[in-house]
Amino acid sequence: MTCWYEGPLAAFDTETTGVDVETDRIVSAAVVVQQGAGTRPRVTRWLVNPGIPVPEESTAVHGLTEDHLQRNGRWPAPVMEEIARDLAEQGAAGRPIVVMNAPFDLTILDRELRRHRASSLSRYMEGSPLCVIDPRVLDKHLDRYRKGRRTLTDLCAHYEVELAEAHDAAADAQAALDVVRAVGRRFAARLERLSPAELHTLQAVWHAAQARGLQAWFAKSGSPEAVDPAWPLRPELRTAA
Repeated sequence: MTCWYEGPLAAFDTETTGVDVETDRIVSAAVVVQQGAGTRPRVTRWLVNPGIPVPEESTAVHGLTEDHLQRNGRWPAPVMEEIARDLAEQGAAGRPIVVMNAPFDLTILDRELRRHRASSLSRYMEGSPLCVIDPRVLDKHLDRYRKGRRTLTDLCAHYEVELAEAHDAAADAQAALDVVRAVGRRFAARLERLSPAELHTLQAVWHAAQARGLQAWFAKSGSPEAVDPAWPLRPELRTAA
């Protein structure tokens, strides 16, 4: 039987106006679907006119200017609907969804759905619950004592995965998917007997433990920064932007 990490997977990624999931907006997104390791992926891309200014520091990361998005981006409401329906289709098809740092991308999508569709991600997923695989959570749990950063770029370097265009949503989604396959192979003895649904549940526990550890480190260093233990989606909406 083919292990889950060699079989069908989908991946989701966004580029945004900033890093606050409650107030920032999606400017581009992509869903990559691959039926098996080594097969040609299906890639769906979206470009969004967010309706708010795009800070220069964000443009410096992903290369999308406010002028370009105004000229070529679509209005957010139909795009968020399409993305949510695409993710629901992946769930209905039984494909785990790879999302690097899932609490960011899934939460900002949820907030956009609330903002523009008066809905939520959970409503779209009612018939097909999310089954998420987060390479960041997996790597931090399975190789917890390795020093260094664990951004997508770092994970690609560590697992020898090509990342040709960092901060392009489609390229990042494909790279995250490839990293998950590489993690699965490297730690096969610990992962191959787990189903994606079991792994989803375990990642919520692992992420919460990782968040507690990071919070303790912040407290020890005198930082007031708070770490949210929720995974893969932050449930509470602090403000209505």
